[in-house]
Amino acid sequence: MIIARGIGGESQLAVVAAAIVQEGRLLVVSKQVAREVFYLPGGKPDADEVPVETLSRELDEELGVQPLEPRFLADVEAMAALEGVPMRMTVFEARISQVPQPAAELAELRWISGHERDVQLAPAVRDHVLPLLRQGGSMAS
Repeated sequence: MIIARGIGGESQLAVVAAAIVQEGRLLVVSKQVAREVFYLPGGKPDADEVPVETLSRELDEELGVQPLEPRFLADVEAMAALEGVPMRMTVFEARISQVPQPAAELAELRWISGHERDVQLAPAVRDHVLPLLRQGGSMAS
């Protein structure tokens, strides 16, 4: 597990994730251990990985896809929904190589507009990523 140092030197969980938008909908996933909460696909980097390598490995493990033309979107600082600790999530916008299928620890995947009332999004997705995607025009407001 990689721990980054945040502002003031506190420890943060380091995560790399993909914002994959198709036809105005964002791909989110839930995990077996917390089926009710939806996140961006991705995960924690291995010690020797750069963020794009983590992104490729995690998308392959979780969804059986590869990111195409990943482009840095933002570094988001928030509380990790599952772990309940400060997190720094490096987010890339990307397309994917084929239709995703949930694997590994994933329970489900959904394509969302961000306005669904029946989908509980992780705070980092709801409060940071969705607004950034809307501002950038990838998703409708």
